[in-house]
This record gives sequence, structure tokens and C-alpha cells, in this order.
Amino acid sequence: MTKSYPERPSDETTSSPAASLSPSIRRHLGQTLRAVYADALAAPIDQRLEALVKQLGKPKP
Repeated sequence: MTKSYPERPSDETTSSPAASLSPSIRRHLGQTLRAVYADALAAPIDQRLEALVKQLGKPKP
């Protein structure tokens, strides 16, 4: 049984989101997103997360 997803438009009906937004709207969105995430980017990384990231770089035995 195949489940349909009505909230997902088909490939035929989607257009490029970048093409549909004016440059001023794209600029405003970029500035807003930078302001929202600036604190998160400036915050120190949790030690547990840092340890997990280091493990990703190590080869598996």
C-alpha cells in the first residue's frame, strides 16, 4: 500500500524557490536568519558534542 503525501507538491508543480523571491526579500530573509542564529553560532560547543565530532574523524577499527 502506497501512502500519499498531499502536503508535498509534485515535481511538476514546484518551481525554483530562489527564482520566485525578489532580491530584497531574499536579502531581508538572510539578514533575519543571521540575526536569529548569531547567538547560537557564537556560543561555545558543548564538550559532549565536540567529543562526538572528533569520533567522526577517526577510522573504524
